Amino acid sequence: MPQQIDQNTLFYGDNLTILRDYIPSESIDLIYLDPPFNSNRSYNVLFADESGKESEAQITAFEDTWHWDKSAAYTYHDLITNGPLDVAKMIGSLHDFIGENQMTAYLVMMAARLVELHRVLKPTGSLYLHCDPTASHYLKIVMDTIFSPNQFRGEIVWKRTSAHSSAKRPGPVHDVILLYSKSDSYTWNKICQPYHEEYANGAYNNVNSDGRRCYTHR
Repeated sequence: MPQQIDQNTLFYGDNLTILRDYIPSESIDLIYLDPPFNSNRSYNVLFADESGKESEAQITAFEDTWHWDKSAAYTYHDLITNGPLDVAKMIGSLHDFIGENQMTAYLVMMAARLVELHRVLKPTGSLYLHCDPTASHYLKIVMDTIFSPNQFRGEIVWKRTSAHSSAKRPGPVHDVILLYSKSDSYTWNKICQPYHEEYANGAYNNVNSDGRRCYTHR
């Protein structure tokens, strides 16, 4: 039974533990997930002195490199033995296919948390998973298993930088955001914005009797 929490509570720590200990089932409207990308980088919290110069002191916030270690093996075993049957089969197949390496450790870590995120999401809720192309294809398999392929609502390609040269490959310039809903009765707020006047005047070449522009086929 999740512990009682107050509104507007900020949690600091392992989100898997917090999800299991504090967040009730079907209580969350919207989830945006921007996890580490398995990018083989360390992300640090830097300190600066009063002049603004960076200090030599720093704290490693997290290491974005996942390893097949005791923690990964324990989480994998927990998913295989205690997770939903279809999730256990899926993660077992990925383990057999990819092997015990950094990518498998990353997918195991993600799968355990996505199972809990699916649990806490309301039937009308949606989840946006922000990832990069090195793992998005594997994560979609994980999401299809947990949420069902029928609940896949779309893929957003976010261009994060302009093209730049890379050695013998296209420049890595985008991230991927996968959108899934909990059910078919999910909330979707359509966002519209007005056309620029120049475009509207050119594209909609007639004005009707109430002053609104419209397009007339010629």
